[in-house]
Amino acid sequence: MDLREAVARLATIDGSLILVDQFLNHRVDPDVMRSLGQHLAKRLAPRQPGLILTAEASGIPPALACALELGLPMVYAKKFLGTGNRYSFSREVVSPTKGIEYRVEVSRKMLDPGTRVAIVDDFLSGGRTAAALGQIAEEAGCDVVGFAFAIEKAFLGGRARLEDHGWHIDSIVRVLSIEGGVIEIDDD
Repeated sequence: MDLREAVARLATIDGSLILVDQFLNHRVDPDVMRSLGQHLAKRLAPRQPGLILTAEASGIPPALACALELGLPMVYAKKFLGTGNRYSFSREVVSPTKGIEYRVEVSRKMLDPGTRVAIVDDFLSGGRTAAALGQIAEEAGCDVVGFAFAIEKAFLGGRARLEDHGWHIDSIVRVLSIEGGVIEIDDD
């Protein structure tokens, strides 16, 4: 089963959330992941990344599937509450879905200046975490070559937030609406 089919058949709605915990970000379906890794890699390969960057925890499965397909290393930013330290690059992120502020942090040893970085995550919603990862990579002297997401909530404006930085954005499944508890997926 590929991601589009899994979202259409298995995803559910809880308020403003699209729950994909049966196959993507809690229980991980290997067939969905294999297919997703291939699709993400196909989108990113022309941009010639040298490293895949994501955020823990739910970004790790799609990022790892993509990294394996491309034969690249993957780094994940850790999430913390509180202040950063001088040994890492970090950004504060407000999560409207969780109602908290947290910090994403990557050790300075993990990002070499000049590295071509692609950022992969499970969801693009408001784009706050993704933008923080892009800013961290740029602060480290890396070249952000693009972003790829498993699922994009196209109705929340995250794409525009990232494109305002001049970054290239791809997503495998674009959800246009979840009105009335029905997931409307872009046919493209």
